[in-house]
Amino acid sequence: MRDADPRRRVPRTDVLLADPGLAAAADRLGRDRVKAAVVAAQARARAGEITPDRVRDAALAALPAAGPAAVLNATGVVLHTNLGRAPLSAAAVAAVAAAAGHTDVELDLTTGRRARRGRDALAALAAAVPDAGGVHVVNNGAAALVLAATALAAGREIVVSRGELVEIGDGFRLPDLLASTGARLREVGTTNRTTLADYADAVGPDTGFVLKVHPSNFVVTGFTSAVGVDRLATLGVPVVADIGSGLLAPDPLLPDEPDAAGTLRAGAHLVTASGDKLLGGPQAGLLLGDAGLVDRLRRHPLARALRVDKLTLAALAATLHDPDTPTRAALHADPAALRRRTELLGDRLTADGCKAEVVPTAAVVGGGGAPGVELDSWALALPERYARPLRLGHPPVLGRVARGRLLLDLRCVPAAADAALRAAVLAVPAED
Repeated sequence: MRDADPRRRVPRTDVLLADPGLAAAADRLGRDRVKAAVVAAQARARAGEITPDRVRDAALAALPAAGPAAVLNATGVVLHTNLGRAPLSAAAVAAVAAAAGHTDVELDLTTGRRARRGRDALAALAAAVPDAGGVHVVNNGAAALVLAATALAAGREIVVSRGELVEIGDGFRLPDLLASTGARLREVGTTNRTTLADYADAVGPDTGFVLKVHPSNFVVTGFTSAVGVDRLATLGVPVVADIGSGLLAPDPLLPDEPDAAGTLRAGAHLVTASGDKLLGGPQAGLLLGDAGLVDRLRRHPLARALRVDKLTLAALAATLHDPDTPTRAALHADPAALRRRTELLGDRLTADGCKAEVVPTAAVVGGGGAPGVELDSWALALPERYARPLRLGHPPVLGRVARGRLLLDLRCVPAAADAALRAAVLAVPAED
């Protein structure tokens, strides 16, 4: 008679390790780690915690994921901070893959001698903003400002408007960031009004620089006044402008968003910005401005700690060489074309038995850029209950819940992913 003890039906270790899913995990994580997960899952089955047929799945579930999950961004937020802000272009992805091995990041192949690190990315950045006498790249926007404050104002004063002492996200506040460099903040004006005389009264022999910060994640309206870079440049001290969003040249779609070229022409000595926002590239901090000033920052000891890796340099260079990025495409998507695409997907879902309403909506820039700007868009409206299973699906789909409905805005979803989005929606179980 066959033994009824279910423990005898626990799959053998060698059989489990030959399973394609577990074999692939072993290639990624190492055989010893996967074997330990298999043994632990077998022990659970023998203890009666799981059935023998669940051992494989339990072992896989105990292993770490391959990495961040690729998500379909149907929120209508172009630069979604929680989703990594700007998605890289195909050219940037290819450049990262090429740079993953040995690369000439600091080598001149012609001479065989050491060369300036990231010279291709730096040359592309300089070409994109000819008004900059010098350029440098660090690992994010906050790092760019920290390097400037440390090199130019440690032990000295930074003059800044009270209305521009922003919080940049996750509890990080500009005053704390700058104070950590050893600089002293000299706050001028009020929350809503600052004049040129306020700055002039504060500038003195101990001034390292005047800081102009673009409040890129909020808007102050009403009884307000602020001082532009052109007027700050008359004060006789360096002016550092943090434009934030990484717009290198004017964009008619975003008339109130400062750009690096225009800010330098207005008289800024140094501009700092992010690479993974409106530029549409990798996370990076961009420094552009007076050649001598930039060189001083580049040679500061802190610059070594803040330097970017070869993958970032490769992605940044590719982005600058081919600026038609997914971010730009999403920002400038034609609302009429979006509507046709959304209606087509809605019709297909309805034919599949899933009623999806097509509704007008408003997308936003996000990522601390162009606050208050809304982009006309269109979305599929589904019952709110779809939100969680879509987030947990394969691929995960993130929409926006509003007024009891889940809105799926296709502005940031590549057209090639429409079939995957449709399959994800249809995979959600019907209500009982």
